[in-house]
Amino acid sequence: MSSSKLLADPAYLAQPATYALMSGAIVPRPIGFLSTISEESVANLAPFSFFNAVCANPPTVCVSITNRVPPKDTIRNIRANGEFVVNIVTEAIAKQMNLCSGEYPAGVSEFEVSKLTPEPSAVVRPPCVLESPVNMECKAMQIVEVSARPGGASLVIGEIVRFHYDPSIMEGLRIHPGKLRAIGRMGGNEYTRTRDRFEMIRP
Repeated sequence: MSSSKLLADPAYLAQPATYALMSGAIVPRPIGFLSTISEESVANLAPFSFFNAVCANPPTVCVSITNRVPPKDTIRNIRANGEFVVNIVTEAIAKQMNLCSGEYPAGVSEFEVSKLTPEPSAVVRPPCVLESPVNMECKAMQIVEVSARPGGASLVIGEIVRFHYDPSIMEGLRIHPGKLRAIGRMGGNEYTRTRDRFEMIRP
């Protein structure tokens, strides 16, 4: 039986086509909703869908921030002070998160644009999002400059130094996905809810 799949060499694809294939196939993606703070003490809030967990000892996350000219506020702020907060995005704050994805001047705080509430962190300077049920205060361990080309990115690896979590979403020691109601990123402008789940026991 022959395969009907098409074959594509990234070296000969336009960058938007490569991005479309990756963002459409690698789904659903968790959303890293990052709060940072500038040297002028302006709080920034932006979502990133190339985001995930790395390991639990030490608790570590990573987020990929695409190259821009000038650089995005998030990566500039992390380079300046080495701190950020990951705020988990739920159905309840999906629209506010989307507002934060717009392009705003450097002096504008997305907290004001989205009307989300900045809550003081315990260890780092950037604030948490009060409306998010889980916040992870992070200190940057390493910034890997993966590629300086258009469509390239910097990979930020951060250690979680404090967790904040709402006890109402917990079931024993675990976060109950039905209570968290997180959303994920699909391709294009589409997102997904996490309500339709199934269980499989590991062999």
